[in-house]
Amino acid sequence: MDRVKEFSEKDAFARHCGVEMLDIGDGTARGRLAVQPRHLNGVGIVHGAALFTLADAVFAAASNSHGYVAVAINVNISYLKATEAGVLYASAVENNERGRIGSYTVTITDESEQTIAVFEGLAYRKF
Repeated sequence: MDRVKEFSEKDAFARHCGVEMLDIGDGTARGRLAVQPRHLNGVGIVHGAALFTLADAVFAAASNSHGYVAVAINVNISYLKATEAGVLYASAVENNERGRIGSYTVTITDESEQTIAVFEGLAYRKF
């Protein structure tokens, strides 16, 4: 089974929220979220929790891509631009590949490639 399908099947919460994994490489991952009315908050823009879920799922895929378990120990997200509709994309890159602590940056963009949010995560790697 390929990496994307295997990881997607295991992440029931992300799937429930509408996150679709597009690609998983060594230390990288890419996913998307097609915005639905259920993703909007009380003022009609995409809820921060929906953005966080997209970023966190892609972070999880990237940090677990090396074949050993990695779990989040600290994360931070900055919301830079509000959005109401369309498809959002999240891309994770690994900032360091050695040691027990992995650092990752996830950038969420809209269809016009404008940055919506930036997520920074630290993962503990269980060798």
